[in-house]
Amino acid sequence: MSRPPRKLTPKSLENGALFYLQRFSTSAENLRRVLLRRVERSARIHDTDRDEGAELVDRLVERFQAVGLVDDRTYAEGRALSLHRRGAASRVIRARLRQKGVGDGDIEAALAAVAEANPDGDLAAAVNLARRRRLGPFRAGATDDDRHRRDLAALARAGFSYDIARRVLSGEAGQEMESRNR
Repeated sequence: MSRPPRKLTPKSLENGALFYLQRFSTSAENLRRVLLRRVERSARIHDTDRDEGAELVDRLVERFQAVGLVDDRTYAEGRALSLHRRGAASRVIRARLRQKGVGDGDIEAALAAVAEANPDGDLAAAVNLARRRRLGPFRAGATDDDRHRRDLAALARAGFSYDIARRVLSGEAGQEMESRNR
């Protein structure tokens, strides 16, 4: 059985935030959400003031932003590059960053950094995803029509257009990118 959370103090909130930042890279809004959940738990169990806790959280997040512990642009660029390498389409990257509370300007800068790092963009991400999930030409053995349709559907669910999915599954995209990298 888990023990109940301690009563929230400014120092314990700061320590919790620092511990979270040691383990995870995050946006200011996401850190705010995490800390507000701690405030809510403390308010529910210890009957502390939610508004006072929210004020503490806002001041703490602002202070962390001022000293550079939390930087939305850096977080967005790192997360976007990581998602792209794993095979996420740009629309999926945009949605995930927005979900973490990153502003539109920082999202666009992150997507520009991805485009600069990899000019093939969504095509390269789709090839990465197909390679990682062993779709199409990266599958061992022959592919039939049913598998081809399922592979197309997997790439579509991942946010890629039909044209990109078709190019990846035909094998031409992988060959095209390999010839450019030589």
